[in-house]
Amino acid sequence: MHHRSEDDGERDCSPQYGTHYAIIVQIYQRYPGDHHIWKKRHERAMAIENRRSMTVEEYFQLEANDPETRYEYIDGHVYAMAGGTANHDTIKSNIQRTLWNLLRGSNCRVYSSDMKVYISETRYFHPDVTVTCDPRDRGRVQAIQSPRLIVEVLSPTTELTDRTWKLKNYCAHPTIEEYVLVDSQSLKIESYHKEQNRWIYEAFENTDDFTLHSFDV
Repeated sequence: MHHRSEDDGERDCSPQYGTHYAIIVQIYQRYPGDHHIWKKRHERAMAIENRRSMTVEEYFQLEANDPETRYEYIDGHVYAMAGGTANHDTIKSNIQRTLWNLLRGSNCRVYSSDMKVYISETRYFHPDVTVTCDPRDRGRVQAIQSPRLIVEVLSPTTELTDRTWKLKNYCAHPTIEEYVLVDSQSLKIESYHKEQNRWIYEAFENTDDFTLHSFDV
């Protein structure tokens, strides 16, 4: 049995920092000992972000031509994703491995942030961890169309966006049943899971038992 926070309960996925929210974009791809490579990549990413607009097809081609960089596509504009810390990457890998073990033998597949997720006709994100149980999402697909679970590992540069703007987008997705936020500093876990037409919020400390409602594990 898990321990629920006193803040647990029904929520409508409204931003927790008020109604005014924005996309926070920070590019930081530093290559130690090679300032020129970092500068060139930084300038290239900034030039791409400053373009007026880009079609979905152009966005797919951009990622195909630049596999070392992940971009998110938002309403015709692309944003280079910031590189994570070693701690962030370790937590993300541990979550992915744990989910893979839990779901082994099922029809579900676990994907890392290398795989982009279809949010809407004009939006594609790269969540830290994604689980889909739809067989149409297997094979040589360009993006996951029917995710069931999304996990984001919070960091100082992404926390506001993950808690507000992305929360709204994930809750509006027709196939997403659960959205989990993992604090990389305190290891606190928060989840939003869908029950009929309601979204239920729960918070867990690092000593609590955690339940994934979308898989009943």
